[in-house]
Amino acid sequence: MRLPLMPKATAVWLVDNTTLTFDQIADFCGMHPLEVKGIADGEVAVGIVGADPVAHGQLTRDEIERAVSNSSNRLKLLEPTVELPRQKTGGARYTPVSKRQDRPDAIMWILKFHPEVTDAQIQKLLGTTKKTINDIRNRSHWNIQNIKPHDPVSLGICTQMQLDDVVRTGQAKKAAREKREQKAARAAAAAVGAPPPPVAPQQLEVEPPANDDDND
Repeated sequence: MRLPLMPKATAVWLVDNTTLTFDQIADFCGMHPLEVKGIADGEVAVGIVGADPVAHGQLTRDEIERAVSNSSNRLKLLEPTVELPRQKTGGARYTPVSKRQDRPDAIMWILKFHPEVTDAQIQKLLGTTKKTINDIRNRSHWNIQNIKPHDPVSLGICTQMQLDDVVRTGQAKKAAREKREQKAARAAAAAVGAPPPPVAPQQLEVEPPANDDDND
């Protein structure tokens, strides 16, 4: 699914300037509804300036009004007039020393608002370790009492586009995983409801005929 150029900044603008529901904004920006609620509550995307999707040619006023009139309507992104180049990514990210103390906050934020993102993706995006992620998830981190969820973009650990790419990939992997699980569940249910296989002739137990001599 195509997303606006700056999904989180777009979500900030839509929250501030429209009466769209959290679900509608989340669907359009590729976010979780709780994350959009966090924007409205001032807990997420702190410091991010809203990006007007109308001014950027990604939405029309009529499209916004159509969605506002019915909460079941979903916003439709306009086709881009210029193809954007894909950003190349390398290996694990280097985090400056000055930002490393903020890294646990960023990890907790992703675990809370984007559980579909894998540990490997978090490691690469934030330059952290699997042990640190697990310690924060299990609340066994030595400094857990002081760790609060903060957007890694506002902390300066990664860019908005880098975070959006990770979230988009995580959502695609989650959808594929759920599809495989549903297929396996249907196959298992069909197997349980299938008739038992026929018994081979040699497995049948035949009771021997009664011996007439025993009646004498």
